Amino acid sequence: MDFRTTVERAERLKQLHAEHQPLVLPTVWDVWSARTAADSGFPALTIGSHPLADSRGADDHEGQTLEEVLAAVRPIIAAVDVPVSVDLEAGYGHEPVDLVAGLIEVGGVGLNIEDTVHSDGGRLRSTQEHAHYIAGLRAAADDAGVPVWINGRTDLFMQAEDASAFLDEAIERLRALEQAGADSVYPVGIQDSDDLLKAVISAVALPVNTTAHPVKHDLERFRRLGVGRITYGPLLQFAMTDAMKDVLGPWRP
Repeated sequence: MDFRTTVERAERLKQLHAEHQPLVLPTVWDVWSARTAADSGFPALTIGSHPLADSRGADDHEGQTLEEVLAAVRPIIAAVDVPVSVDLEAGYGHEPVDLVAGLIEVGGVGLNIEDTVHSDGGRLRSTQEHAHYIAGLRAAADDAGVPVWINGRTDLFMQAEDASAFLDEAIERLRALEQAGADSVYPVGIQDSDDLLKAVISAVALPVNTTAHPVKHDLERFRRLGVGRITYGPLLQFAMTDAMKDVLGPWRP
């Protein structure tokens, strides 16, 4: 993909976030799923680390190298005419400039970056450490001349059974990501809590990304709450797995 097309797709992804409330980005994992989602009318897509790993027989949580992930997403991005964002986990131990350069080279125009560092024992980055990494991504994208959409994710709510116990700290972290140059923020694990979603949405000026299950969740509920962006994580692939089992069930020997 040529550089001009990549820039145009990046600008289009930014525009779509402004036009849609929320912007639904189906999370795909191969050429077939990407084409199916794009042909269904979705104007942009995400590639998720979990479903991508499953489709390749690899482990999630940085069970692949950055080079392997970029090689795997290249044909997916090339197969569709819509902007594609890529989940790059915590960066696979690479500096931000490496992620941005590799993403742009394969035609990706957005990325998701989380604060659980799987390559370092699964530790959680500190607020300032994660913000510094996001700032590095923003600077690298600016230097490259591509307005890469940066979705800053935190796994903080997943650290305890009572997610509300981390609300204040999570808001502080998300605000730090906003100040560092993130375009949207992604507090994982609160998709079923109206109160937590409302609290986070009211605390930041950026679109808030939530995980959704394409069958079990309700788009209108997320719209009423003010969610700005929806991705599926591995849940679309899980739903397809359930559907495939239902279809194949009568044919079992």
